[in-house]
Amino acid sequence: MLQVDIPGFGVITLEHLVSDFTGTLSVGGKLLPGVEERLNQIAEFLQVQILTADTFGAAREELKGVNCTIRILSGTSHDHQKEKYIVELGAEKTVTLGNGNNDRRMLKAAKVGIAVTEGEGCAVDAIMAANLQVNRAVDALDLLLHPKRLKATLRF
Repeated sequence: MLQVDIPGFGVITLEHLVSDFTGTLSVGGKLLPGVEERLNQIAEFLQVQILTADTFGAAREELKGVNCTIRILSGTSHDHQKEKYIVELGAEKTVTLGNGNNDRRMLKAAKVGIAVTEGEGCAVDAIMAANLQVNRAVDALDLLLHPKRLKATLRF
């Protein structure tokens, strides 16, 4: 669990990190440097879950060293599937990371939504749905590892 009192934003008590994979934690299907280590550190205090359409079919292999649950989405309406997952998990206790249009609903639903631009860009709707935007996945993960940074960014 991660608890942070953010002036003007409120006390957040997080239990789950839910992240997209493609374009968020990876570029071209390859996990980005530094992500595995940070996810494993975060897994010591949050349940780490990956929701992905897995465009490159590489998520399971790339995440094999990460203490996380992986859910590969199928069918259509991935944005609705991701939102439903967050709501059922408990949106008030969840932080999400994403970059695509199919992430916008989960970014909006979560207590804290972080849009990640990284090497594949970020959909404008994802940025607009998020509470904050970062350039790299490791920057997003570092906000959770160093919560005073999160506090400094989100306070009013």
